[in-house]
Amino acid sequence: MTVSRRGPAPHRPPLPVRDGLNPTRIVLPHDPGTVARFPFALDYLLHRFAADEVRLREKLAQGEVVTGHGEPVGPTTPYEPRGFLYLYRDPPAHEERIPFEPEVLHRDDDLLVVDKPHFLATTPRGRWVRETVLVRLRTALDLPELSPAHRLDRGTAGVLVLTVRREVRGAYQEAFARRQVRKVYEAVAPLVSAGGSLPDGVPVAPGEPLTVRSRIVKHRGVTRAEEEPGQPNAESVVTLAAADQARGLGLYRLEPRTGKTHQLRLHMASLGLPILHDPFWPELRATDPDDHDRPLQLLARSLELTDPLSGRPRRFESRRTLSEWAGLVRESNG
Repeated sequence: MTVSRRGPAPHRPPLPVRDGLNPTRIVLPHDPGTVARFPFALDYLLHRFAADEVRLREKLAQGEVVTGHGEPVGPTTPYEPRGFLYLYRDPPAHEERIPFEPEVLHRDDDLLVVDKPHFLATTPRGRWVRETVLVRLRTALDLPELSPAHRLDRGTAGVLVLTVRREVRGAYQEAFARRQVRKVYEAVAPLVSAGGSLPDGVPVAPGEPLTVRSRIVKHRGVTRAEEEPGQPNAESVVTLAAADQARGLGLYRLEPRTGKTHQLRLHMASLGLPILHDPFWPELRATDPDDHDRPLQLLARSLELTDPLSGRPRRFESRRTLSEWAGLVRESNG
C-alpha cells in the first residue's frame, strides 16, 4: 500500500525502524465532516485505503497498525482528530539494483559522512525505497537512528552528512537550515571563454566569480523547479575553474548561498550553461531510463561547518571525480 509521508512536525514513532525503514505516519484530519463521518480510526483507514483493504487487514491482525501512543488499532479505537497512526510501508515488490555504493569518509559517535554516488537517492521516495543511501547504510552498519542532516538529489554525487543518534539530529539539521554550512560543488558544462558573454551581457572569465540571483519555486506535482518574477530567494556563485577550449567544456566551481530545489542546475541552465547530462535542463527527460555511463556532471566537492556541539571547524571532501572532466584530463595527458 502507498502512503503519503507529509504531515506536521516530527514526532517520535512508537514503532522501531524495520529493515532500514521508518514506520509511516498518518495524520488524522480534523475537519468537521471527516470527524462526523468516522467515529472509529479503523473506519477511516478502510475508507482511505479501500483499494488495499486486504493488506491493511493483514497489518491490523498482526498488530502493525498503532496509534501515536503505541496502542494497536482495533475495531473500537476512537478516531482522534489530529491524532497519529503508524504502520510499516510496503516497499516495491521489485527495485532495480543501483550498482554503486556510498563510500564512508568519516564516522564518529555523532556523524556519518559518506561520498554518495550518482543515481542513488538519499532517502526513500517514490519508486526508490531500499535502493537509497539511508536504507542501505542503516541495514549495513546497524544504525537504525541514522538520518540525513541535508539532502542531495539522486543524480548528484558527493559529500553527504548523516547523523548517527536521534539526540544530535536537530543540532546538525538546524545548522544546515540556517545556512551555517559552506558547500562547494563542481560541474562540467559548456564553456564560456573570457571573451564570451551570457545572454544578459555578464561575462564569465576564468577565476572571476559571477553571482546569480533569482526567484525559484517548486510547485507540487511539477517535476522540476522554475524561475519566476519577483524578489530573489536563491543565490549561487559561479566560477569557471578550468577550460578545455578544444572541447568547448568548462569545469565550474559552484557555491550555493541558499538551498532551493534544483538551484544549481537551474541557475546554470538559466545562464545558457546547462550541466552536462542533466535530464531536466535544457529539456526535460525525466522519464528516460538511467544511463549509468552518462551521470549528471555535478559533484558536491566539499562541505565545511563549525560543529554545533563541539564548536570545532570541520571539513569533508569528496574523493570522486566527474567522469567527463576526468576523461578530458586523461586525453590531454595522453
